[in-house]
Amino acid sequence: MTAKIDVLKAVIKHWSERQDVDAVLEHLSDGLVWHFSAVTQPAVHGKAGARKFLEGFKNRVKNPRWRIFRIAETDDALFVEGADEFETPDGTTVVIPYMGILDFDGDLIIGWRDYFDRGIADDGVAGKGLPDHAADLISREALPGLGAPEKVAA
Repeated sequence: MTAKIDVLKAVIKHWSERQDVDAVLEHLSDGLVWHFSAVTQPAVHGKAGARKFLEGFKNRVKNPRWRIFRIAETDDALFVEGADEFETPDGTTVVIPYMGILDFDGDLIIGWRDYFDRGIADDGVAGKGLPDHAADLISREALPGLGAPEKVAA
């Protein structure tokens, strides 16, 4: 494992196990630019912006299960493909296939861009679930040590 992958593993662990905002922030740069929903929402800037976003997000997301299916690395970035599964406060299960790019400055994440279908995410929160043709995208096992090992329910 590389240092960048170890950072990602730590972020996944801190968020999935305890939704520990402070522990996640330890891996983010003060100069962070985070596009949580690239193209559909403005970027979050810095640790203060990330804290505000994560504190609000954790009130809307229960039992997060983040799985990575594929990962590629360059000198200063990780490219990840995965599925994010969680429950809403009312108990609705949401599954979202996504792609993300994390830029690094040393061992800190300085850029983060999440790409996913915002309509699918909103439909999931509304209880509509994924279309049947998306089952193959989410039914793979995570890479060892990178998120929940079980398969996401289609």
